[in-house]
Amino acid sequence: MDLKKTKLILQDKTSIELNIIKGTLGQNVIDIRNLSSKGLLTFDPGFNSTASCESKITFIDGDKGTLLYRGFPIDQLASKSNYLEVCYILLNGDVPTKKQFEKFHKIVTRHTMIHEQITRLFHGFRRDSHPMAVMCGVTGALAAFYHDSLDVNIKRHREIAAFRLLSKMPTVAAMCYKYSIGQPFIYPRNDLSYAGNFLHMMFATPCEKYKVNAILESAMDRILILHADHEQNASTSTVRTAGSSGANPFACIAAGIASLWGPAHGGANEACLNMLEEINTVDHIPEFINRAKDKNDSFRLMGFGHRLYKNYDPRAKVMRETCHAVLNTLCMKDNLLEVAIALENIALNDPYFVERKLYPNVDFYSGIILKAMGIPSSMFTVIFAMARTVGWIAHWKEMHDDTMKIARPRQLYTGYDKRKFISKLID
Repeated sequence: MDLKKTKLILQDKTSIELNIIKGTLGQNVIDIRNLSSKGLLTFDPGFNSTASCESKITFIDGDKGTLLYRGFPIDQLASKSNYLEVCYILLNGDVPTKKQFEKFHKIVTRHTMIHEQITRLFHGFRRDSHPMAVMCGVTGALAAFYHDSLDVNIKRHREIAAFRLLSKMPTVAAMCYKYSIGQPFIYPRNDLSYAGNFLHMMFATPCEKYKVNAILESAMDRILILHADHEQNASTSTVRTAGSSGANPFACIAAGIASLWGPAHGGANEACLNMLEEINTVDHIPEFINRAKDKNDSFRLMGFGHRLYKNYDPRAKVMRETCHAVLNTLCMKDNLLEVAIALENIALNDPYFVERKLYPNVDFYSGIILKAMGIPSSMFTVIFAMARTVGWIAHWKEMHDDTMKIARPRQLYTGYDKRKFISKLID
């Protein structure tokens, strides 16, 4: 890291010298770690201008529409790689050799089964529970079954826990779905790909053989790749914060799942589909477009624009191509899908959306694909969590591999000054 100096001039005309740190890519960072010793804190709600950590995993340039995993552009990974190879890259930092990948692939596929007692945990939940509630609970409970690898200070324990989470998350996710619809659990098959195995566990039944559609398998693999990591978002920051206390990895990932569940984060694709259901038919689109343009109307189009990307979401470009391939393969006639395609066309051509760069984002397209596959909207965020697990693990491991401090944000206190207590319970 290159270091330069800057001065912070205070109101009393005194100054404090601060270091400016330059990373490989992106904005320069002012090192404010010593400000508190000067009796000062920064105020940054939402951490929009604060780098909470140093990381070598993912880089985003929202203005240019760039997303890199370990330096590799997301579009190249989505078109030339597969999810497990991307997992290796995120966890280890570089492209695996054939021998390294075969070993990695073997470990992941040989540990997809979960402890049989865990299957009984599902029956403690109501059948109509949201699958994310079930996934969050079951993931946290894994620590009670795999407690031989919970010492986060031992590198080998961290590696074992990472493999277990990566291997077993599709099994847990599929079981959340099967339980919700009252069907028997389908156990994993090690002869299938990561994405293919998940689809098999989702849709197979004991009654008949299920053949995984190659186009849908490829689409699911891409969805997993595109959602694998996204820098210091809310859920990743949650995992890092929980991990900074020394919490076990299963608890940390469960915390990430809980954070991801929010509609402003991982629940966006589910919210997008709910919006399409509200619009209902192509004939209603002009009414909702006008409402979206009306500043006095609280309605907003979900799945368009992104907080970070001021250009086209690079993941959406890949997902758009995949979306149309899936729809063409399935030859589907569906009201909501027709609404989605019509909305996409408007967003790409209407000056209001183009000038404001409100392009369809990855949530918009992934929601359409998952619906076309026959996956209910309640499972969308579960699949997101399954995909993002490797990113959470990568950040959790990186944090433990480096010198770590427990996360302890400060605050701007605006409550009462010190005052004397007088009880009002005494007459």
